[in-house]
Amino acid sequence: MSQPDYSTYPLGDWALQSGEKLLNAHIAYKTFGDPTFPAIIYPTWFSGLLSDNYWLIGTDKTLNPEKYYIILPALFGNGQSTSPSNYTAPGSFPKCSFYDNVRAQHELVTKHLGITHARAVLGWSMGAGQSYQWATQYPGFMDLVVPFCGSARTSLHNKVFLEGVKTALLAAKGVVSRGAGEGAVLKEEEGETLRVWGEREREVGLRAFGRGYAGWGFSQAFYREKLYETALGYKDLEHFMQNFWESWALSKDPGNLLTMLQTWQNGDVSLQEPYNGDFEKALGAIKAKTLVLPGKTDLYFPPEDSEYEVACMQSGIGTLDVFPSIWGHWAGGPGQSKDDVRWLDERLAEFFDKD
Repeated sequence: MSQPDYSTYPLGDWALQSGEKLLNAHIAYKTFGDPTFPAIIYPTWFSGLLSDNYWLIGTDKTLNPEKYYIILPALFGNGQSTSPSNYTAPGSFPKCSFYDNVRAQHELVTKHLGITHARAVLGWSMGAGQSYQWATQYPGFMDLVVPFCGSARTSLHNKVFLEGVKTALLAAKGVVSRGAGEGAVLKEEEGETLRVWGEREREVGLRAFGRGYAGWGFSQAFYREKLYETALGYKDLEHFMQNFWESWALSKDPGNLLTMLQTWQNGDVSLQEPYNGDFEKALGAIKAKTLVLPGKTDLYFPPEDSEYEVACMQSGIGTLDVFPSIWGHWAGGPGQSKDDVRWLDERLAEFFDKD
């Protein structure tokens, strides 16, 4: 069996905000560049493996490993860090928050990699949520923060979207949602669990999950102009649904998706000390210069939410720029829209050089 192209760092029994523990936990990570270079922390996104972040890294990119020490930490639940698919402890998989993930990343970066300060933290989608979490949980740790196509707090509309795809997945097991951010209603005395899926349950659930997601990842204009044909090369809509969306979903573990989805639904940077639910106070505590990059046509992280986030920051901290793209959420990643990759890289270069 080939060795994985990443490393892991043991965390031991990792205490969580929920009061539970991840037993014998670990965090997976990948680094690029020399440890003596300025550090950049670039967390993974919903469903993404570490390799799914590579598209923004290169000697021809702002994230240049000949200039920066680039650290990619993986979310709990992504299948590489501790996840339902690799968890050996009995019982349900514990609830993991953005706070829990970033605290683990901070330990990795400081205690294991020896980094005491980062040049920047950035990320797409759930990676953007982790970037905001870093900026509020460890405000003095970095100079720059760049969340793109993401949010500091999961909006109600976003929770509704996620509840839809979650419920489609759960329906394959014949169980119902307990509510947004709350997992599923299980009859544990009858042995119901979200960590074990039959082959048929998995296939039906993941296909439904992928098709449900298809209406959200890209914009109305993307579909209207049939970019799935002209830009991505699929022969028609059904070919795209099967070979892009269903294939993506079928490559994932259902339990892992549900764990990351729960983290996302509960995203809110104010749910930590010293903010205690005061969202505006949390954003006002950000010290790092912050470049917020929403997508013009992103259906679940609209620019209006980002405008409010920047308005809550102290004067001179936040800057807003909007992806001028019809690729919807996919404008921010994972690298399939070449024009958007170029636009993002140019914004990063300007921002990194300005400060």
